[in-house]
Amino acid sequence: MTGISGGELREWRRSRGWDVPELARQLRRTASEPVAAHDALVRMIRAWERGDHHPSERYELLYRKLGLTPPSDDDQPQAHPVGTASREDDDPVRRRTFVELTGISAAAALFRAPSAARPPLDTEPLALALTAQMTGAAPEPAQEPPGIAALTLSVTRARMHYQACRYAELITRLPRLLHQLDAACVILDGDDQLRIYALAADAYHLAAGILLKTGDHGLAHLATDRSMTAALASQDPLTVGASARIVTHTLASSGHLPAAIASARNHSLRLDRQTGTHTPESLSVYGSVLLRGALAAAQHEDRATAHEMLAEAADAARRLGTDANLRGTAFGPVNAQMHQVNVAVTLGDAGTAIDLARQIDPAAITVTERKASLLIDVAQAFFQWGKYGQAYTALRAAEQTAPQEVAARAPVHTLARNLAALAPPGLRCDAGHLADRIGAYT
Repeated sequence: MTGISGGELREWRRSRGWDVPELARQLRRTASEPVAAHDALVRMIRAWERGDHHPSERYELLYRKLGLTPPSDDDQPQAHPVGTASREDDDPVRRRTFVELTGISAAAALFRAPSAARPPLDTEPLALALTAQMTGAAPEPAQEPPGIAALTLSVTRARMHYQACRYAELITRLPRLLHQLDAACVILDGDDQLRIYALAADAYHLAAGILLKTGDHGLAHLATDRSMTAALASQDPLTVGASARIVTHTLASSGHLPAAIASARNHSLRLDRQTGTHTPESLSVYGSVLLRGALAAAQHEDRATAHEMLAEAADAARRLGTDANLRGTAFGPVNAQMHQVNVAVTLGDAGTAIDLARQIDPAAITVTERKASLLIDVAQAFFQWGKYGQAYTALRAAEQTAPQEVAARAPVHTLARNLAALAPPGLRCDAGHLADRIGAYT
């Protein structure tokens, strides 16, 4: 935390009459997005107070919400970048690269967009589909489900909608597709049944992904469990590995970080052992599971594990050679670079994140959801750095790229509200309009 030593953090805590476990409870209660589990957070607080390292930006904001005010002018954080980011940010070539990355100029970003807020995604149809068996609302099969070819095409289209950030359309289609797949799993047998189980694993994976974006962790766990159950029933190691991605993601999003790291590590090792000589598909699944584990490790502030998993994934990406989006992973060298940006942001290394982002060729990002995620990471990094104008530019670019992605994600809402509150007066109004448009105040 800028300007605050470990000893000052400890004295502030004691002045509130809290021991370390109580501070951990207060920080978790204040958080509007998942943070480390209680025991892990206790260890992190003790490390901060010993001066082993500083809290990352998201934990700094939680401290501020609890009343800790760092000794800086106007309470405006001006974090110094870490690693290679000491170079001058105003260099014209580097600035041009960033404009190309965002796909929107600063002038365009400041041009006010329509102020009407976007309605939130209605996930209730998905909730009804996932709980139909438990509530007794599951419909009786009126007719045989479509054949394998038709169901394969439907799942492929669903994945395309997801990666294009067309979530509202996907939510209207997914409940019926899940019902058809469940019915086909019961009716078919033999190899056909195994193929349907693999399709069901992917479809439930998509359902869990949407629910995580909207912050519905309870139903996301249900969809994740069904994805892995179907994957195991398919008897296909690659399908199991693909579902391990959403298992790791769901655990991490719920704050179960050690379990998320263990999931990624165990499933990647098992997949490596079961496949022997890797194929492009197995490399894609293997690397994408490791990337999910790296993000969980970064959330856990375990730098060594995060960078170890990133390195293993980067090696798999190098062997694959291209971002082919096999098995719906979007995995490849560029995707591995993008996760390096996300890990740097999560660890609070804002300058490093920006430098890594500037090395990415925007033309190589073919999946809309991935491009929007990168822009959001860039916005987070600039916000951590105290460069609010560039944070706003990146967030506006993300909004233009994938409005439903920006509107769906609770952490983006938090970023937009913080930006509207902390940005300079000349930018605060536009930032507030952006926050309103994406539903950050609802």
